Amino acid sequence: ACRSHSFHSDLLQVRSVRYSRFPLQPTENGERHLEVKLSEDGTEEFTDVEAEGSPSFRPAPQNYSRCSIAFLLLGTLLILIVGYLVGYISHSKPKVELLNCSPVTQAPVAQPAEVEMDFKNISQLLARKMTREAFQKTLGDFENPGCSAGSDKDMSLANSIFDEFKKLEMDPWTDIHDVQLPIPDREAFYLCCVLLVRAGKISFAEQVANAADRGASAVLIYPDEADYNYVADTVLYGHVHLGSGDPYTPGFPSFNHTQFPPTRSSGLPEIPAQTITRSVAVKLLHGFKGGFKQVSYRLGGVENITVEVNNKLVNKEIHNVFGVIKGFDDPDRYIVLGAQRDAWGSGYARATVGTSVLVQLAKAFREMVENDGFRPKRSLVFASWSAGEYGSVGATEWLEGYMASIDKKVFTYISLDGVVMGIMRPMTIDDPAYPFLAFSGIPSVSFHFIKPNSEVYTYYGTQLDTMDQLNYETNNQTNEITAIAAQFAGQMALHLVHDHLLSLDVNRYSKTLTKAVAGVYKHIRLLSQDLSPSWLNRARGSFQRAASNLYNDIANTNLDDKEACRILNNRIMMVEHSLLSPYVSPVKVPFRHLLFGRGSHTLASIAETTDVDELHTQLALATWNLQGCANAMVGNIWDLDEEI
Repeated sequence: ACRSHSFHSDLLQVRSVRYSRFPLQPTENGERHLEVKLSEDGTEEFTDVEAEGSPSFRPAPQNYSRCSIAFLLLGTLLILIVGYLVGYISHSKPKVELLNCSPVTQAPVAQPAEVEMDFKNISQLLARKMTREAFQKTLGDFENPGCSAGSDKDMSLANSIFDEFKKLEMDPWTDIHDVQLPIPDREAFYLCCVLLVRAGKISFAEQVANAADRGASAVLIYPDEADYNYVADTVLYGHVHLGSGDPYTPGFPSFNHTQFPPTRSSGLPEIPAQTITRSVAVKLLHGFKGGFKQVSYRLGGVENITVEVNNKLVNKEIHNVFGVIKGFDDPDRYIVLGAQRDAWGSGYARATVGTSVLVQLAKAFREMVENDGFRPKRSLVFASWSAGEYGSVGATEWLEGYMASIDKKVFTYISLDGVVMGIMRPMTIDDPAYPFLAFSGIPSVSFHFIKPNSEVYTYYGTQLDTMDQLNYETNNQTNEITAIAAQFAGQMALHLVHDHLLSLDVNRYSKTLTKAVAGVYKHIRLLSQDLSPSWLNRARGSFQRAASNLYNDIANTNLDDKEACRILNNRIMMVEHSLLSPYVSPVKVPFRHLLFGRGSHTLASIAETTDVDELHTQLALATWNLQGCANAMVGNIWDLDEEI
């Protein structure tokens, strides 16, 4: 279930709202953790001063004393060093664990002394490696404006990251896909019903899909002055594919040697769409209320409009680049950290920051293994994605291509995109982590450092997403905040590769299920007297009993027993994966998650379906989807719940 964790300072606020898994059970040693949850309606109150100005005219940034900055950093480090981060809480014992750091050898040579390292020591070691000085260099190294997917700049940056991973002896490899991407061209449409849409809180793809459902012939999307305070000729970038990956190979990978017939994603719009500048919108606008002071808003109005879409499809070769630090106990269990490196326009907050964090964390973890005696139990995979701007194309193609190899082995995906000044909202279809959750059933995390009282970094997806703009928005502390964000991501990864048990309380998922099932109950009672959702409710009960039994098994298990913890971890990991509906095709319905996916199979869709026959079918399928998840959590077939 989506959760929010935050702490406040004079300069910034950390709010993580994109968390796909269940929250955590308390630790055995009674340690306390910072956790702020969203209210039932998803809102959260916070206050502070918001910076003003624009790229064309900027007042001097506020000056903060060194003392304030020091308190900020020390306070943040204290929180992180305690080790309690978004969604993952350690189950570590207060005693010190001895780790054997000696090399493996066949000859009976003398071994170096064992190194004592508990989680606190490892955590502090990682924090010391994430410094503003390190990021000052790394951010400069990876600033690469105009790095569009499949371009020469993109390939050059991919090679640089590959070489960095190779220098770190991380056994790098490249995943190559041949995909179809739109590039500028000229094509004109004379249309009868063009909808002018104000860019808002939902994605461009969702706006265009909604417009098509209501009979529009085309959509123009513009940034209203009330929401986007920058120069009138600033162009918005984005995509309108209601999905992810190559839209012409839905559900299967875009390898050049595959012989799939031509297929078109169901998520592609049937109507043309185009972003326009604010100055163009002023000339056209006759509709709903907005922030343009120079326009007299009124309802209605007719204009003869020609919509010109400047795109054509071309084949592009894209490279995803990977490096790995192999685990010492369970190398076949992975934690994946990823960031997109391509961007339309400058892409500083969009791509440069995430790529810098990715590489700097890879360096830090490698040094800890090589020089400091750190022995991660599980493997760390570092991924640099291409074509992220087109709808997580590179990441999705990797998931599609290697699902049989990764689907129950990736414990968590940690997205590093937009970690400084990212867009703040619950996980949606345009979140880079969404395909990992809704397509692959992999627990996924996004987190973001933003200004208080700020929901959106309005320069995302524009040419104004530059180093200067981000420095202005962060009061010239981009390096410091990036270092803190890297520590935050590193602490998450550290817990996941260090702790024997993934201390996740699956009981917390019950609240989300109960709310969703209640919505189905209410809808069916209003729609039909001949249909009962009682079987769905019984499946919900099976899930809750399985979750409770798993919690009891954890409480009665010796958590120093590695094999016992591995069995428990496997049961925990089955939950998210088993919530993917087995009754829909990933070609037509890629986001198969029962709760967080998109399509007629989801509980949210069932709660709105008006066709009784369709409702009957989807209700039965959802019931067995949920019951299958409960059964998978139980573990042994002789312990399956027969009460349904």
